[in-house]
Amino acid sequence: MFINKRKQYREKSDEELMTLHKSEGGSICIGILYERYGHLVMGACMKYLKNTLEAEDMTMQIFENLGQKIIKHEIQFFKSWLYMVTKNECFMMLRKKGHEFSSIEITNLKEEENDFERILLKEQKLTLLEEVIPFLKDDQRKCIELFYLKELSYQQISTELNLSLMQIKSAIQNGKRNLKIQLEERNEFKSNQ
Repeated sequence: MFINKRKQYREKSDEELMTLHKSEGGSICIGILYERYGHLVMGACMKYLKNTLEAEDMTMQIFENLGQKIIKHEIQFFKSWLYMVTKNECFMMLRKKGHEFSSIEITNLKEEENDFERILLKEQKLTLLEEVIPFLKDDQRKCIELFYLKELSYQQISTELNLSLMQIKSAIQNGKRNLKIQLEERNEFKSNQ
């Protein structure tokens, strides 16, 4: 029973696991999140703490407290939220130990954080696009997937789908417009983005 439940939970998204944790409690969801993200949290802890034992302890502490934090907070994108929790916990530990951050350290940390946030934002946008692409008309969906995801040229798409270059260009243009409409309806992107 426990093994089957764990296997079923492994197939769920982060958001589904958080919802299950809020409704059912227990440690299965947290354990699966640890399997997915424990190494990333450990890496972030190493980056900030620069000590393997402290990083391991901090990683365990973060996941021990994770269940309570999930219940208390509304989390939209788990991975970016977990990174921010990790960073904040590491900074609190460093401050408790009396570490003072130099202006160079602060600048470097801000640059790393901005890079990480840009990557996460791109990842979040791609995830949202993957959710709405199936709602496109068949020819638009196929052309968008082949052009943007498989990076095929118009000519390659034309050969594969047996469509003219004008039909492909039109399908991609209309598909992009329809994706934008879908995302705006979900309030995910503002029209000025």
